[in-house]
Amino acid sequence: MKYRHESTIGGKGSAPHQFSSTLRGITVDSSDNIFAVGDSEVKVFDPSGTLLRRWQTGLPGLSVTVFDEKVYVGQAGQLEIYDLLGKLQKTWRDSKLLGMVTAVQVVDDYVLIADARDRCIRRYDREGAFLNSIGKDNRMKGFRIPNGALDFSVDEHSIIHACNPGKHRVERYTLEGDLLGHIGRFDGRDPEGFTGCCNPSNVVVTGEGHVYVTEKAGPRAKVLDSSGNLLAVIATAVFDPNCKNMDVAVDSRGRVFVADTVLLRINVFVVENGGTSS
Repeated sequence: MKYRHESTIGGKGSAPHQFSSTLRGITVDSSDNIFAVGDSEVKVFDPSGTLLRRWQTGLPGLSVTVFDEKVYVGQAGQLEIYDLLGKLQKTWRDSKLLGMVTAVQVVDDYVLIADARDRCIRRYDREGAFLNSIGKDNRMKGFRIPNGALDFSVDEHSIIHACNPGKHRVERYTLEGDLLGHIGRFDGRDPEGFTGCCNPSNVVVTGEGHVYVTEKAGPRAKVLDSSGNLLAVIATAVFDPNCKNMDVAVDSRGRVFVADTVLLRINVFVVENGGTSS
């Protein structure tokens, strides 16, 4: 499997489709539209990268997901829920349990929220009632995240795949918080492993069980199988060398989107020779 860099979306600047100072989170919806949060805005692009609409958020967005015609934007101390046109529906506020919402996903009847401040994942019901924390039942009392962000993805079997960069692995949990296992290991040279003090930083899992991850120092995107075997290094050189916490998303066509947090652009990658990646 080999990828090529197809295009970029956004970039640093003052035009409506660009980002002036931050690009934090990205996701795709069921129609392959791309949602991005940065500069206290949500920007929505069509599959070709054309800006469809944008709206202001109450606080700077740190993460975003789309589910059931709702847009969930994670922020410091709160979660904002919008309709697809940008009208605010609800705001969940909790300075203790929602310290820094750096990832959010809706699965089954639950909303899962990564709190980077307390280094764990919270599970809520759809009405906002807190149910349990995930990732706290260990010696460190949470995930080891020197990068300051916690990311996770949930597969089609409702299994959570969470980055634990200080341990150089992706850990798997049930919704109740039971640790099922992990993939990944430290290696300073072999690209199948994770380098540095704290990788991987971001993750997304597809329906076929492929695990897409990003790293920092130097920045890299790659894809693993469900057992942790390397399938491909997607890219390295296209990212600014100072990037970290590069969010990643995959659409229904297998295109991979990676946020460059310094150049403030979304890089789009495709499998060469008409192959599929998910």
